[in-house]
Amino acid sequence: MTYTLRVSKEARDFLASVDSKSKNIIKSNLRKLTSPYPGRGSGDKERLVIAGKDRYRLHIGRTYTAFYTINEDEKTVRVVEILTIKAAHKKYEY
Repeated sequence: MTYTLRVSKEARDFLASVDSKSKNIIKSNLRKLTSPYPGRGSGDKERLVIAGKDRYRLHIGRTYTAFYTINEDEKTVRVVEILTIKAAHKKYEY
């Protein structure tokens, strides 16, 4: 079963701020989230618990990390945030 991908305004704003090559790489990797669970499909995905809630992350190359949630009832994946890997480690200390 594939999931519908939704991207938050914050994540879209981040995409708008990067160069076109990076934007294409990020978008290409986000397509991997149609199979969002770690161990399924392709991509370096991991389940995290942040502030007591499930959140998932997708490493994009060695440069970016996308954080997302999964709504199983609606079969949707919502990308809530995209950060550089350095900023992600600093913010979430994972």
